[in-house]
Amino acid sequence: MSTATHDPIASPPSFLQLAGHPVRWRVLSELARSDRRVGELCARLELPQSLVSYHLGRLRAARLVSRRRSSASGRDSYYVLELDRCRALLAETGTSLHPGLRLIPGAPRGPRVPHGRRRRYARVLFLCTGNSARSQIAEALVERLAGDAVEARSAGSHPKPLHPNAVGVMRELEIDIADRRSKHLDEFTRERFDYVISVCDRVREICPEFPDHPAAIHWSIPDPAREGETDTETYPAFERTAEELLTRIGFLLELIASTQPPHG
Repeated sequence: MSTATHDPIASPPSFLQLAGHPVRWRVLSELARSDRRVGELCARLELPQSLVSYHLGRLRAARLVSRRRSSASGRDSYYVLELDRCRALLAETGTSLHPGLRLIPGAPRGPRVPHGRRRRYARVLFLCTGNSARSQIAEALVERLAGDAVEARSAGSHPKPLHPNAVGVMRELEIDIADRRSKHLDEFTRERFDYVISVCDRVREICPEFPDHPAAIHWSIPDPAREGETDTETYPAFERTAEELLTRIGFLLELIASTQPPHG
């Protein structure tokens, strides 16, 4: 009488094979901290550009990493870790080993830092050029998701009036930013922050120093106002920007909750 046997998996899931390579894992780890240009990755990893570029190509082919042309210089590109896809593939990887290891896919939408406490966990400053859209949206999303546990501010290098589409997309999320004002980054250069996050390639090039050397993070997010000629044409770009910031901020708050001790 034959005995039924369970066929073993011939090889690890493709995500493990791809991400498990030492160089690719180091690249992913760097991009998990901040968007980077290829030259920055080479310098931080102390590896030749040909090698780093090869592995970036493998990661891009698997859609774990994407590339965006820099708005500050058309000759440069930023590499971006696709966190949502990484999360989904990690969920599939766990399930392939055992159903009990299934992770719930989807980006985090709220922090694990407690609400309603007087002890603040972090101060975050978002910077862009005009402080009219991207950084304002980011500030408002942190306030909504983290409450008083994380204090958020935003500013720009060349402030402009708040864009009506930024107000509109936030209204869809039931967040009112209509009465907010644009601020110059000079207003905050003497303040202490735990994280300074540039959401614009141009402002990253001129970002000043801040007291106590906060963690500097860059998110290469295109200016949605440049995606068309009219407010109607650019509105979908503003919606995409808000969605991307919502995803990134969800992961940022998870990082803060796991690494940042509360302030006294």
